[in-house]
Amino acid sequence: MTTTSHFTLTDGETDLLPSDDDVKGYAEHGWYLSQKLFSDDEIDALVAASDRFYDGQRDRQLPVRPPNLAYWEPSHGQIQRHNDYVHYESDDIARILRKPLLGAVAARLAQATQIRAFQATMIYKPPISGEASNLVPWHIDRHYWQICTSEKMLTAFIPFHDCGVEMGTITMIDGSHRWAEIPGDDSTRHFAQRDRDELEDLLHRTAEFNGSQVNPIPLVIPKGHMSFHHCRVYHGSGHNRSGQPRRAISFHLQDGENQWRAYRKADGQQVVYNHDLLVRQTAEGTPDYADPDFCPVLWQS
Repeated sequence: MTTTSHFTLTDGETDLLPSDDDVKGYAEHGWYLSQKLFSDDEIDALVAASDRFYDGQRDRQLPVRPPNLAYWEPSHGQIQRHNDYVHYESDDIARILRKPLLGAVAARLAQATQIRAFQATMIYKPPISGEASNLVPWHIDRHYWQICTSEKMLTAFIPFHDCGVEMGTITMIDGSHRWAEIPGDDSTRHFAQRDRDELEDLLHRTAEFNGSQVNPIPLVIPKGHMSFHHCRVYHGSGHNRSGQPRRAISFHLQDGENQWRAYRKADGQQVVYNHDLLVRQTAEGTPDYADPDFCPVLWQS
């Protein structure tokens, strides 16, 4: 066994960690496609737990509903479903997501000694060709996390099945996490609240500003594998033309040094993240992004 102070990996799991070259590749490209980290049984359990969730089963419910919460309900119809905080409301989903191997892979990529959960969003992209909500425009996760001190945050995209181009898989703009942003663009609005053409134009203007090319890489992800991407890499996804729903969890992760910080938009308005209305407070009276109920530790070395 390979042992840490709180977590363990089997020898076989240690072999699934990113190599030195993988870590260098992540630093260069901004994304990493993992080996098989979840067994078929674990993925099938995620599918079953998500079905129960969509049927209304909850182990607990959020104490309040923040104004920017993404929370699909059956009355919303056959649009793309997003449900935030599934790792809080479903014990079965949380149990699988907290597999130490997942946290250990993230820690290796981020070069961090601790990885905590930050947010988990369950996604269901219906097999409706041309459904407008299925198209996810280019965006950067960091834009929504300006209230975080860390620049190491990353996201694991975890499909519940083989996931390829026909399904509208996640697509990375290779190397874009190393781009400087266009001065003056400090928007923290979610991509669903912004014009898609505006975001497409922003991507190309940012690439030009950096003297770079827009190089989209659609990730073909086998069942049980997952992708990890840096919080500053541009990414999005296309329509689901497969005839089957595209199901996944977008699991946002933070390194142990991350904390809340005050952040104001250009107009002076204080940015508030959903966590700020849910997590406990620190001794200083600020949101505690180490709250074990919402941001449990996944890995500690």
